Amino acid sequence: MTRTMKILIAFLAAFGLIAAACGSSTAGSDDEGTDGAVASDDAGSETESDDAMEEGSDVKAAFVMVAPVGDAGWNFMHDKGRIGAEAATGVETAFVEAIPEGGAEFDNAVQQFIDDGFNVIFTTSFGYMDATERFAAENPDVVFEHISGFKQNDTNFGNTFGRMYQPRYIAGMAAGAATESNKIGYVGAFPIPEVIRGINAFALGVAATNPDATVEVVWTSTWFDPTVEGNSAQALIDAGADVLTMHQDSTATGQAITDAGGTFIGYHSDMSEQVGAYLTAPVWNWTPRYSEVIESVKAGNYQPGSYWGGMADGVVDITIPDSSPVAADMQKVKDDIISGDFDVFDTGDVVDQDGNVIISNGVVQTELTDPFDPSRVVAAEGDALNDGVLLTMSFFVENVVGSPAG
Repeated sequence: MTRTMKILIAFLAAFGLIAAACGSSTAGSDDEGTDGAVASDDAGSETESDDAMEEGSDVKAAFVMVAPVGDAGWNFMHDKGRIGAEAATGVETAFVEAIPEGGAEFDNAVQQFIDDGFNVIFTTSFGYMDATERFAAENPDVVFEHISGFKQNDTNFGNTFGRMYQPRYIAGMAAGAATESNKIGYVGAFPIPEVIRGINAFALGVAATNPDATVEVVWTSTWFDPTVEGNSAQALIDAGADVLTMHQDSTATGQAITDAGGTFIGYHSDMSEQVGAYLTAPVWNWTPRYSEVIESVKAGNYQPGSYWGGMADGVVDITIPDSSPVAADMQKVKDDIISGDFDVFDTGDVVDQDGNVIISNGVVQTELTDPFDPSRVVAAEGDALNDGVLLTMSFFVENVVGSPAG
C-alpha cells in the first residue's frame, strides 16, 4: 500500500467520525539544524499559563512550513499571511521552513517553539495532522491550528482550510477559452480529496466555456520537487497540451509551458513575475484567518473548530484577466459565488468518468459510500449536497483524463 493511499484511507476513516455531524524579525532556515525553530532573544523557556493566555499577554505565534517559502507557492503565501497577521495583531511571530511531514524534524521544530514560549502554533501541511494532534494533547496550554486537515479537539486544536475549488472553477473557465488544442494539462501532487476536488472544479469550469476540451492529469507524488514537476509538465506538453495548471509548490510547470509557447494557470499566488506565460491563478490570503485565530487567543476565547472559508470570506480569490475572451463570464461567476447565488458542485449535473450522474442541481443522485469502508454511507440518494461529499471526493468528472487513484 502506497503512502498516498494510506493518507487517503486515514482521511476517510477519520472523517467518518466527524462527518456524522518565514520569521517576524527572525526566520528558520535549513542551516539551523533539524530543530529549525527560531524565536526572539527574549523568548521564555516555558509555555504560557491559561491565565496569561486569557489575559492576552505574551501571545506569540509560530508557523511550521513543509517547503521553502521562496517567492511563490503554498509556503510563500503562508508566510505572507504570517507577516500580515503580525502587523494586524501586534504579536511576535516566527517560522521554520522545509520541515518534512511525519518525522523527527517536525517534532523537534514544534518542541523548540514550545520551549521558547510560543503559545499559538500553526502547522501548515496535510501530513502534519497526526503529529499536531499529539502535541495538542500533550500541551494543553498551547493552541494548535492545523491547515488543510480535518481533525480537532474540544480545547486547543482546530483546523482551517479554504474553499479553493471556487476560484479553481473560474480558472478552468479561462483555461477552456485559452486552449487551441483542446488539451489542458494538470500536474497534481497526491490523489487525496483536496486535490481531486480542485481538479474536478477546474474541469467543470473548462466545460463551461469549452465543452470539447479535456483535462489530463499527471500525478507527481510530491508537494515540492521542481524537477519532477517540470518533467511531468513536459510529458503533458508532449501529449499536446497547450494550457497547463498544477497543484504543486513551485513554478516549474509554468516555466515548462512558457518555454513551449503555451498558457499557464498558476496556483497559490500571483506568479506573473516568475512565469512569462502566466494568465491568472487561484490564490490564498491567510492573513484574515491567522489574525482571527491569534486575536481569539489574545482575548481568551479561542474555540477550536473546522473552518472552511470561501471567496466571500477573502481566504481564496482569483484575478479576472482582462485579456481573456470570457473575462465578463468569469467576473459574473465570481460575483455569484461571493453573493451565494452559485457554487461549483450544486448547479447542473456533475457526471463521473463512467457517465454516472453523481449530483444534479445540488441533489445527490446515487448513494455515496466511503470507498475503503463501503458500509459507511457519506450521502444517500436524494440527499442535499453537503461538505461531507466534497471532503471525501474520490471520483473524476467526465472531461478529466487520468485516474483519481493515482
